[in-house]
Amino acid sequence: MDLGLIDYVEAHRLQLKLVEERLRGGADTLLLLEHPHVITLGKRAKDMELSIKGVPVIRVERGGEATYHGPGQLVGYTIVDLKERGLGVWEYVRLLEEALIRALGDFGIRAGRREKAPGVWVEGKKVASIGLALRHWVTYHGFALNVNTDLSYFRLIRPCGFDPDVMTSMERILGRRVGMGEVKARVAERFAEVLGYSTISSTGFAPRTS
Repeated sequence: MDLGLIDYVEAHRLQLKLVEERLRGGADTLLLLEHPHVITLGKRAKDMELSIKGVPVIRVERGGEATYHGPGQLVGYTIVDLKERGLGVWEYVRLLEEALIRALGDFGIRAGRREKAPGVWVEGKKVASIGLALRHWVTYHGFALNVNTDLSYFRLIRPCGFDPDVMTSMERILGRRVGMGEVKARVAERFAEVLGYSTISSTGFAPRTS
């Protein structure tokens, strides 16, 4: 589902609805979207003010610490039944990383992993973050890929516990702006490829039947 630019609270409400539908036998779903400026705090993050320089701060149930979302950043929320797919949590995190690594490779960016630091990295800089929550083995929340992100907003926090200067974007790496539509298409394709889905529909990914 391509949700365009959507308020964080509205997207969170949709995630919870889709999780409940998945628990009742619905489809695995990938939501692709952008958020207006917002800072979210995971389970390991310390409490912060309710807003920082006009940017709202919201505590959520995902793992990890503080992160920033905003225009120019591709957010992917994954509603996936891990038990049905025979996956553990960390195995799934590695698959999400792999999907993003392959998608970045489609743009000529050589990305990889960093030991004990979930996410996707390029030459010591972090270009994508991952944070999940689970309900009865169905995942929600997901990943955030910096495409044309204004990286200055990361200076309001310590993103995922790191120095703000560790964050980078596809735009900074390539030296040019990148079409968000093209990135969405490549990420969706690579997500389906890595997770083993055979087709994509307007309501989510259809699981492979063979």
